[in-house]
Amino acid sequence: MFDLTGMTALVTGASGGIGSAICHALASQGARLAVSGSNVDKLEAFRASLGGDHVAIPCNLGDAESVEALVPAALEKLGQIDILVNNAGVTRDNLSMRMKDEEWAEVIQINLESAFRLMRAASRPMMKARFGRMISVTSVVGATGNPGQANYAASKAGLVGMSKSMAQELASRGITVNCVAPGFIATPMTDVLPDAQKEALNARIPMGRMGEGTDIGAAIAYLASKEAGYITGQTLHVNGGMAML
Repeated sequence: MFDLTGMTALVTGASGGIGSAICHALASQGARLAVSGSNVDKLEAFRASLGGDHVAIPCNLGDAESVEALVPAALEKLGQIDILVNNAGVTRDNLSMRMKDEEWAEVIQINLESAFRLMRAASRPMMKARFGRMISVTSVVGATGNPGQANYAASKAGLVGMSKSMAQELASRGITVNCVAPGFIATPMTDVLPDAQKEALNARIPMGRMGEGTDIGAAIAYLASKEAGYITGQTLHVNGGMAML
């Protein structure tokens, strides 16, 4: 089950902690990838580490012109795009009363606007093929909110609403549009937290531990598969029971 052989995928934020796990999950199921990110050297090294016939396409998601060029570049290198994974995201945390306009704008532009641009561009070849999988990585805070993250929570909640709208628009063409919402996931950033802080985080999770990138990769691989063809407009929460939504 969940065999992606012969399918192609464009993944943003590919070389990060969760992004790399997503890429490994898709590649291990047989998909050919176009991996994208803003750090050219890191991206190329990651592509090489994947092995296989994958391609790297750098992109600055904060630049609209660069974003608009990404899907055409992926189509040129892959020949088709069956799966689009909007994984890249940034945080610029601050209390709302102190949040600067640029902190708000940057998060919305990279996390939400770029995802819309990529989904809009990818919908055209997917509609022609009458098949497609669009999956956006959101966050538990998009549903629950979080102090100091009004911009981030708004961007992630926006992805959910946008995905539901596009799911309704594209369903008749065999295209599904879904979200995966991670909770606390162990990454290099969380590895450096003091043990007391890790214990406090784990205490909020019924399963008693943070998730792994592989948990998110598995959810993405499932939603990307042909077997998930009757699932659209949904958000799959992967958070160990931290928020039962």
